[in-house]
Amino acid sequence: MPKYDYEALDSRGHASKGSIEVASQQEALVRVKEMGLFPTSLAEAVPPRGMKEKAPAKKARGKSPGRAGKKGGALNLEINIPGLSGRVKPKVLTTFTRQLATLVDAGLPLLRGLRVLEKQERNANLKKILGELALSIEGGSTFSEGLAQHPKVFNKLFINMVKAGELGGVLEVVLKRLAEFSEKAQKIKGKVKAAMFYPVAVMIVAAGILILLMTFVVPKFQDVFKDLLPGGQMPWFTLFVLKISNTIKNNILVTFGCLVVAFIIFLIIINKTKNGRYLWDKFKLKTPPLGPVVSKVAISRFTRTLGTLVSSGVPILQALTIVRETAGNVIISNAIAKVHESVKEGETITAPMEGSGVFPPMVVSMVDVGEQTGAMPEMLLKIADNYDEEVDNAVTAMTSLLEPIMIVFLAVVVGSIVIAMFLPLIKLISGMSGDDSGGAAGTEK
Repeated sequence: MPKYDYEALDSRGHASKGSIEVASQQEALVRVKEMGLFPTSLAEAVPPRGMKEKAPAKKARGKSPGRAGKKGGALNLEINIPGLSGRVKPKVLTTFTRQLATLVDAGLPLLRGLRVLEKQERNANLKKILGELALSIEGGSTFSEGLAQHPKVFNKLFINMVKAGELGGVLEVVLKRLAEFSEKAQKIKGKVKAAMFYPVAVMIVAAGILILLMTFVVPKFQDVFKDLLPGGQMPWFTLFVLKISNTIKNNILVTFGCLVVAFIIFLIIINKTKNGRYLWDKFKLKTPPLGPVVSKVAISRFTRTLGTLVSSGVPILQALTIVRETAGNVIISNAIAKVHESVKEGETITAPMEGSGVFPPMVVSMVDVGEQTGAMPEMLLKIADNYDEEVDNAVTAMTSLLEPIMIVFLAVVVGSIVIAMFLPLIKLISGMSGDDSGGAAGTEK
């Protein structure tokens, strides 16, 4: 009998994993729901290497190649090539969500809408996924259950909102909210990227100029100084700059390799270690030019995600779990975890929010008003709209502040190189002046 691995959430939003042996995937879904769980992922267990799959091989004959290949066990050779790894760009997914919401709202059945979008979809990954979703629905699964089979493309926010829309019979409304949520998230991300393009471009050009100076221009001065001044008579600052120049020029590949390795190690530390990620996220929140932008973007994301989930019918504990996992910042995620624990104990949302020190007093006050009046989702979305505008102002302020900082930084670096090259000339001229005055004094005597 086939064995299925599942991931699910309970009524309190806690995640759980397990496996069950049943005859089919549909029976597995029924069994998981009977346990009082909400399945987010369900797939047939892959047997250990060397074991033969007799039953799945027979069942795969009447199915499409895409589904058979997905359950191929040890013979399934999956090569991850950039652009072909099964992921879909957020912009493409947002367009799909908007189109599907329009079709469903117009009265078109969900299955037919998926088939229509599959025919016109140009993205190969999404086209394949739409075909698999349609097959899943034809086999008796719900839309959310089909989405859960593609966690690389559809996150828990997407899956749980669709599940809530199916249970409430308002799938078209939920899809519209998802589309609006994705569009606003992409808009904010686009503004931040556009604002950072100019500083990054300037720093890349500046780095190229510095490398050019240190590898071609400074060595020319070194040849001149050898004839005019012995090495011991050169100023220490000039010797320091010349040493850096020689190191870069003679070991340019090693230097570049060391920089690349250091950058990779830095990425590993901040992404793979708990303490590294915590310190990096805290640094981003506390750094003056970047901190206000990161903070406002995180608060906007938190309030909009939570407001969209709650307004779509997702239970508050489950919504807080999803928001915590999609916060994008460890500091914000820890604060949301405290809110989750407070709500689970029957307390209010505002007390842990205020105690975390992450959320501004205005946000806490508005959430408190929404909690007392029963208009929490509307208040959260209003906060998100307000912070979307503040993100624009914060990005503008950050860009305005970065420009003079970069100018001063480049002026200091380039100016230091120029001064280092002119110090020997100044010393030489001073020495020649001293010799001339000494010679003139001897002539007078």
